[in-house]
Amino acid sequence: MIDAARRKRILARGRSQAGWEGEPRLGGWYTDREIRAAVKAIRDSMDWREGFGFITKEFTDFEAAYARYTGSRYAVSVSTASVGLDMAMRCLNLGPGDEVICPAVNFKASHMAILGQGGRIVFADIDPRTFNIDPHDAERRITRRTRAILPVHMNGLSAPMDELLAIAKRHSRGHGEPIRVIGDAARAGGGGYKSGKIGKRGWMTVFSFHTMKLMTTLGEGGMITTDDRAVKNRLESIRQWGGASGWGSSYKMTRVQAAVGLVQLKRLDSMIARRVRLARLRSKLLAGVPELALPFEPAYAEHTYYLYTLLLPPDWAGRKRDRVVDILRRKYGVGCIIANPPVYSDNAFIRKATGRQRLPKSDEIGARLFCPSLHPLMTDAQNEYIAAAVIEAVERTRKG
Repeated sequence: MIDAARRKRILARGRSQAGWEGEPRLGGWYTDREIRAAVKAIRDSMDWREGFGFITKEFTDFEAAYARYTGSRYAVSVSTASVGLDMAMRCLNLGPGDEVICPAVNFKASHMAILGQGGRIVFADIDPRTFNIDPHDAERRITRRTRAILPVHMNGLSAPMDELLAIAKRHSRGHGEPIRVIGDAARAGGGGYKSGKIGKRGWMTVFSFHTMKLMTTLGEGGMITTDDRAVKNRLESIRQWGGASGWGSSYKMTRVQAAVGLVQLKRLDSMIARRVRLARLRSKLLAGVPELALPFEPAYAEHTYYLYTLLLPPDWAGRKRDRVVDILRRKYGVGCIIANPPVYSDNAFIRKATGRQRLPKSDEIGARLFCPSLHPLMTDAQNEYIAAAVIEAVERTRKG
């Protein structure tokens, strides 16, 4: 932990650089390579016989590269990750009363996708160390109407996929359809799981290239990986007005986005490496603060630290947590994001759709966690300033 005298010096010299948002508006960054790729794709599209095309070489190259990167057989690019989740849920052919198990501590996109395809959300609790779905709690909630488990690779850390897949297989006996495991990796593209990358395990995995994410395709975009050829074909059909076999719409990213995405993908590991180095340095600087539970990285996973998630004690839930966040913002210019409270607590539509489902453990965790700003382009001095500010905010709150 940084001692008081050193904190004073750090905070005095660093305040002029403050003003970071809790979730920076650009998750990675661009180089001249991305700009050149975008310009080339635009210029190549100026041939009036070709234009920007439909599924061009930029698409197929990007998809092939992403499949190789994750170790998957196939990858299908889409306009956004939310669309990707909608498409994944559509592939389940959900009927009235069909259930999908999903953690409540999560962004709303997963839940909206379930509801949008006529499914019933069954909330599951999380592991308070990883913030990922608790496999034991998920298994407890399986019924004969369960069609899928939708884990979220929360804040950049892989969910325990092998455990979830084993649970799904065990409970699929006697069902008309197998229970599927579909990963939401919007915040975790590039993260590691066991000997590979997130995206290989599961029926499908959905990734985001939104402006805030670990890599971005001009602000929006997404990818779905799968090893199932029939699923790949159906996703491509849905993405392109249904092909000749069924319903679809237009869910494609653009040729220029795909060209940029191919360059971003080549740089993704190096951008994540900078995040990881800063996050681990921050954890060393914060070590020893008794009220802080630091980010946990289990042996089976490699964290991307899309968000740097801290947890305060149970008796700090709510008011004291909010005071820490307020001090960081007002006094030190350090933004934080609460990622995420249980979705039913702040979304009226989902709350109404899910009835009286409540998870006391998730409620408590959602009131204790907070995520101070982290970005791979932060300097060591800026990172040190944020760590010093966090310690000061905790100590001020401790003293009342």
